[in-house]
Amino acid sequence: MASPGYQVIARKWRPQTFDDVVGQDHVVRTLKNAIARDRIAHAYLFVGPRGTGKTSTARIFAKALNCTGGPKADFDPADPACQAIADGSFLDVIEIDGASNNGVDQVRDLRETVQYSPAQGKFKIYIIDEVHMLSAAAFNALLKTLEEPPAHVKFVFATTDPQKVLPTIVSRCQRFDLKPIPPELIVQRLAKIAAEEKVNVTPEALACIARLADGGMRDAQSIFDQMISFCGTEITEPDVLDVYGLVAAEKIAALAGTLATGDHARLVALVDECDASGRDLVRLLSDLQALVRQALLDAIAKGGRTEMLGGTPLTTEQITRLLDALREGEGGVKLGLAEKINFEVTLLKAVEASRARAIDSLIKEISALADELPANAAETDGSKKKP
Repeated sequence: MASPGYQVIARKWRPQTFDDVVGQDHVVRTLKNAIARDRIAHAYLFVGPRGTGKTSTARIFAKALNCTGGPKADFDPADPACQAIADGSFLDVIEIDGASNNGVDQVRDLRETVQYSPAQGKFKIYIIDEVHMLSAAAFNALLKTLEEPPAHVKFVFATTDPQKVLPTIVSRCQRFDLKPIPPELIVQRLAKIAAEEKVNVTPEALACIARLADGGMRDAQSIFDQMISFCGTEITEPDVLDVYGLVAAEKIAALAGTLATGDHARLVALVDECDASGRDLVRLLSDLQALVRQALLDAIAKGGRTEMLGGTPLTTEQITRLLDALREGEGGVKLGLAEKINFEVTLLKAVEASRARAIDSLIKEISALADELPANAAETDGSKKKP
């Protein structure tokens, strides 16, 4: 049983200052400049996929506004006010879960409390997570307060689904779009955590974890935490592959090479091998698409042809058709009853699609040949009529 003081890595290593935020430099820079130039808006909307730092950035912003001697962007995380905000015990930073407090009554209560002056800090800050879960009536009740709040009140909204937020709410906020975090930055952060936690993890294992996380730092840290529980202080790539059903990068490259060469027998054998070892075929299809996309970009950069997929030269058109066939097969692999069969059929269709010629390019070639025929025919006729 874990000790009472144990914290999971995702909480223990949560960003505490602006410098700790990874992969969101555009957001951090804007917020720092706003604080330095005293241009702090009354409402902010943080948009982005899960685990990219929306709520963490909101808390850091609250620390910068309510720290001792603030607002200032370079606050001391050991400041008692900042520590209270991090612990959730600071009276003037109110975090609200939009999913469970989405009714109009809760918003009306909020409208009443905003009128009161801050008890501890300079500002009263409301952080509403998953704000898109608020009902339409709750949104409408919030509009007037959001447009003209008291000078001591700041709103910070966070959402993974901005399309569900009323445009009238969005128009009253400064919107920041947080991006998925690049894998290389996730690897760097995990390597730092591993060093501090005294865990030996190979670069290949970190790359697998970053691939699994899909741009989410929190997901990457949770996966890393689970791997520590599974392996202890020694983590290797095969461990991550076995726990999560991933396929090694070398085998993904080999499978992509069979798609390029059209080796049906080798392709089926590789799929059988992956399925027999319990690998996640849906994830494998996604990884294949990512590799083929890299080949497409390489072909575009090199003037329309690449040998990135197993050394077989492929044109931009062939790779585009290959990628399109893989994309079309996603639904069948994810939702079909026979996952392996659907996966094999998708790959075989992709092979045939890459070998097919586009009808419009064939028409252009035939038209070009037809344009040359009359001139050649005329020259031939003229040569026959000469004595």
